[in-house]
Amino acid sequence: MRYVVTGANRGIGLELCRQLLARGEVVEAACRDPQRALELRALPTRPGADLRLHACDVSSDASVAAFAAGLAEGGIDVLLNNAGVLGKMESLEELDLDDVKRTFDVNALGAIRMTRALLPRLRQGRGRKVVHVSTKMASIADNTSGGAFGYRMAKVALNMASRSMALALRGERIVSVVVNPGWVQTDMGGPGAPTPASESARGLLALVDRLKLEDSGEFWDYRGDRIEW
Repeated sequence: MRYVVTGANRGIGLELCRQLLARGEVVEAACRDPQRALELRALPTRPGADLRLHACDVSSDASVAAFAAGLAEGGIDVLLNNAGVLGKMESLEELDLDDVKRTFDVNALGAIRMTRALLPRLRQGRGRKVVHVSTKMASIADNTSGGAFGYRMAKVALNMASRSMALALRGERIVSVVVNPGWVQTDMGGPGAPTPASESARGLLALVDRLKLEDSGEFWDYRGDRIEW
């Protein structure tokens, strides 16, 4: 199977690449600066696996187009839209709207750019799955603490985009879902988070493996549970 992973140089993206390579998969790993992604470049592979590094800034139309054009021929089975930013954690009065716009550009529009650019390859693939890494903080029903305006709003926009993609692509049997990876021990989640990146990635991949067309358009937890919108 051939996977594309964005935001592959750290955190959940790095761990997804590690576990996919351990399974013997082909991984097209995208990050802004592959030369500086030392941990990613050092990942071990097993026979049959292949790690291919690519420069890609999901907030740039030109960068995403160049990434798609530079891929070797053949289909893509699974696109893991993992790249994301937290943005500034500011009060309503102090909110930096330029930062909010950037958060939207990466977290919501970035996934649209990648999915649109890779649609011809997904149509050629066997898996035909698009998985967007979202967050439970994007659940309106679960928002009881407020704050995190840019991050929450951008991920809600991502959730809506995924639902619309699922409807638009159902006739081609392409699955689109959003997934909550949990509160993970990464640079973004912090060292006090309860979930190791290895556990989150393992759960996400198990979910990806069993996704079917009837699951498309839903909001999933990395443990396989549905989340309220």
